[in-house]
Amino acid sequence: MTITAERIRHRRPQPDPVAAERAATAFLTALGVDVHSPDLAQTPARMARAYAELLTPRDFAVTTFANDEGYDELVLARAIPIRSVCEHHLLPFVGVAHVGYLPGERILGLSKLARVVEMFAHGAQVQERLTKQIADWLNIRMQPRGVGVVIEAEHLCMTLRGVQAVGARTVTSTLLGTLRDDARSRAEFLAVAGVGTR
Repeated sequence: MTITAERIRHRRPQPDPVAAERAATAFLTALGVDVHSPDLAQTPARMARAYAELLTPRDFAVTTFANDEGYDELVLARAIPIRSVCEHHLLPFVGVAHVGYLPGERILGLSKLARVVEMFAHGAQVQERLTKQIADWLNIRMQPRGVGVVIEAEHLCMTLRGVQAVGARTVTSTLLGTLRDDARSRAEFLAVAGVGTR
């Protein structure tokens, strides 16, 4: 099922900061953290605000322009910073997204590529779904000839706990349209994105 920006906004309940702070207090206390000590007294409130920020996307207006010049080459934003939260452990994963498309009749304001990444990254996520959501949103909204999204991220649930594979990065990709079907276009996208060159 494809998720659009509008559905992302409508399906999430509004945050309740007071309830979140109470829950953070109970959570930390249950784990043996003395939240009544002077140094930790504000920690539940800080924790609630931090998670609210990580889990709540900012609204933005989509800005597109007519492709009057008929530009038909790759448009790609490399190394868009990404921060999200693993839905299995609620620990962050951080990295970069490389997002590109082959324009059709319209082109997207460049900053909106980063905004789309941010919109889907804010929330409890898995990297595979996040990659596909970004690509599907661009494909539906822009109707380009092709879309490519590659995400490289380090998952703290894998590096700080469990296997403790420090430095391991997970790479996921979604290629649609010409960037999937045409080998030369696919190779150009991956080369410009810098995938496989490190």
